[in-house]
Amino acid sequence: MKTTLKSLLQLTVCCALALGTSAFAQDKKPEITGTWKSSFTNQNGDVRESTFKLKADGEKLTGTVSGRNNDTAIEDGKIKGDEISFSVTREMNGNKFTTKYSGRISGDTIKGKSESERDGQARSRDWEAKRQAAAAPAKDAAPAKDPAK
Repeated sequence: MKTTLKSLLQLTVCCALALGTSAFAQDKKPEITGTWKSSFTNQNGDVRESTFKLKADGEKLTGTVSGRNNDTAIEDGKIKGDEISFSVTREMNGNKFTTKYSGRISGDTIKGKSESERDGQARSRDWEAKRQAAAAPAKDAAPAKDPAK
């Protein structure tokens, strides 16, 4: 009888630990805030690079996307677990167009789809962005001089 109770108690403790660990793993959200770089080859064979500066605030995503010499604020940014989505509206040659991004974060990579419409044609492509290491603080070229000397 003691052996059965001891085994039952051990089983209960193991189950409680397993459930607690599982709940903790689900609560852990990926780190989204930071700088991410992406590139793709367009129809003309030119490589285009974009920099995504993202900031997570609960389930809200804000930031900018830079490319072609300007930064554009993201719109409708959302976070749900490890999934993100946002839109970017740009103007080119007097025409506005919106690109919708969606993706899943895994470690230092975001993989997903971007969708846009141009000339009445829907376009979709895979996109991938890699987290950029935080820039090291700038070091002075020469040590500061003590004015008292």
